[in-house]
Amino acid sequence: MGGTKKKPLSASAKAQEASTPQIQTEKKEEKKGKGGPKQQQKAKISVILDEKQGLKTLSALKAITPHALARNLGVKISIANAFIRSLESQGSVRCVGGYSGHKVYELLQQPQQEPQKKEAS
Repeated sequence: MGGTKKKPLSASAKAQEASTPQIQTEKKEEKKGKGGPKQQQKAKISVILDEKQGLKTLSALKAITPHALARNLGVKISIANAFIRSLESQGSVRCVGGYSGHKVYELLQQPQQEPQKKEAS
């Protein structure tokens, strides 16, 4: 009652082609020769942030986050994050809040050294 159905002509032709290994290897070689669309190499872009420009932008921000800095400077977030981390290691900014990858920083005012006055005794 429920035997196999007769395959259409196109399916039987494909099955016949698949059974001959020589034809398959020739088709693979043709495909390799064409290569299709070539992949372009990714260009390495180096971005250098000027520390003066970065600190000026940071002083204008209400909440210092990597996203806000990247948006204002027009750079990628990873570059802004690296810049903020370098400032944190120098002691110019410190982390005041946030969680995980969403941290909020505070700009520390560098105390300007006043010339020491000699006391007259």
